[in-house]
Amino acid sequence: MAKLELKNITKIFDKHVVGLKGLNLEIEDGEFFTILGPSGSGKSTVLRIIAGLEKQNEGDVLIDGMNINDFLPQQRNVSFVFQNYALYPHMNVYENIVVGLRIKGCSSEEIQNRVIEVSKLLEISELLKRKPKALSGGQRQRVALARAIAKRPQIFLLDEPLSNLDALLRERMRTELKLLFKQLKTTVIYVTHDQQEAISLSDRIALIDKGTLKQIGSYEKLYYEPNSLFVASFLGSPHINVLKVDVDQEKFILGSSVWEIHSDYLPRIRNRKKVIMGIRPEDVYVHLVSDKNRFPAKFLEVEKMGKYAVLNLKLHNEIVRAVIEKKLLEGTRKGNDLWINFEEKNLQFFDADSYLSL
Repeated sequence: MAKLELKNITKIFDKHVVGLKGLNLEIEDGEFFTILGPSGSGKSTVLRIIAGLEKQNEGDVLIDGMNINDFLPQQRNVSFVFQNYALYPHMNVYENIVVGLRIKGCSSEEIQNRVIEVSKLLEISELLKRKPKALSGGQRQRVALARAIAKRPQIFLLDEPLSNLDALLRERMRTELKLLFKQLKTTVIYVTHDQQEAISLSDRIALIDKGTLKQIGSYEKLYYEPNSLFVASFLGSPHINVLKVDVDQEKFILGSSVWEIHSDYLPRIRNRKKVIMGIRPEDVYVHLVSDKNRFPAKFLEVEKMGKYAVLNLKLHNEIVRAVIEKKLLEGTRKGNDLWINFEEKNLQFFDADSYLSL
């Protein structure tokens, strides 16, 4: 296990394309840390710099306080599990696992012991004589993990390792990965664009976009206390509802709907003319009849999800999504008038110009 620090990491491609810009991260010994972000955000570049496969233009990489900027990849004592598994097609499973150990100069006895250990751990003992082409996607993933674990690195680097698996297998592998690395008690840096993977696996998450760190913390921190509209919009499924509302002293105004600002929000809101309001779909309540502090909305469309449904509603000129129990839809049809209100304590507010949290 090891502590990893990235200090002011900047990477520029082709003299003008910024891959990373002043990235600072501190990952604790034994932590399962996920770097989350959209495609092209710089996630994989972070891993490649840690591994020594890319050279940063500025900044330092430290493992347990030691600067490893000038270390070759084989000197860094990290293991990299690639998205495409990177298995040698001409070698069988056994040979794929031990290739790195031979390069390190491990004895035959040590190699054999490690293969037995990781084969049992990942339940691939019966696959050792097979070639990669004879393996399923899940089995190839296990072999790639076995090769990484056999090296006994200080840090594991995993780059979207589940993205090539089907949905059912991906879900099962998430559980297995979590149990595996909990058992190994090692430092893991995991890259993904899939927030469900981040939720399931991580101690902490760093959300990045366009090479810049947007926010870092537990999933709960990012979900309930986002520091910007980008963070709030990236996390959550269905996505957060975003409403642009006017402010008049102590009231919100959206079209013909007017409601009082909750006292908890007044200090942040009352002196502004406009704000962006974020409302999670699970915090939108749908009613069949009107009442005080309920707003009229038009039933547009529904997406059914087992016991629940995602309702698409038109509130003035805005589309609002609500997660409700499907049984509440009984007797309603598309085009019907409904009424909605919100769970006020969970509302999120953002500056209308900067999109930063208020």
